[in-house]
Amino acid sequence: MRFLIPGLLLMLAPAFAQTKVGVVNFQRALLETAEIKKASAELEAKYKPRQAELEKIRKEIEDLQQKLQSLAGKLTPQAESEMNFQLQRKQRDYQRLSEDLQSDVDEERNEILTRAGQRMREIINKLAEEKGLDVIIDVGNTLYFKPALDLTQEATAAYDKAYPVK
Repeated sequence: MRFLIPGLLLMLAPAFAQTKVGVVNFQRALLETAEIKKASAELEAKYKPRQAELEKIRKEIEDLQQKLQSLAGKLTPQAESEMNFQLQRKQRDYQRLSEDLQSDVDEERNEILTRAGQRMREIINKLAEEKGLDVIIDVGNTLYFKPALDLTQEATAAYDKAYPVK
């Protein structure tokens, strides 16, 4: 029995030696596609007015805070109370709008990345078939690989070819 296991390993060694491997930086390949670059620019443009509104409210909050500090002790209790109320309302508005904006951006970004991620997986599968690879590993989980095995740029180029930006 002791001789059987080493002999079995010797017979299996050539099978493992013939395994063809590729490596891809999935995230970089995806983020460098023309589709994702275009979608990112469109997303930024779409939400720019809301971002500007948030910036305007943030400035109003700062102005109210400065005004309260500079007029401390000079205002009537009623005037100070009104200014504090305005400040709290602006802070609530800012918080609510900020959370809504972040939620909307995250939701849309996730939809875009999910769709593009599925497409990229299809592209990587096609690359593996074309190159006769047995496995493609994401670089994020790889400790070492030869640069010749890196398919990241090929994956991005193949994606852009399969899904051209209009």
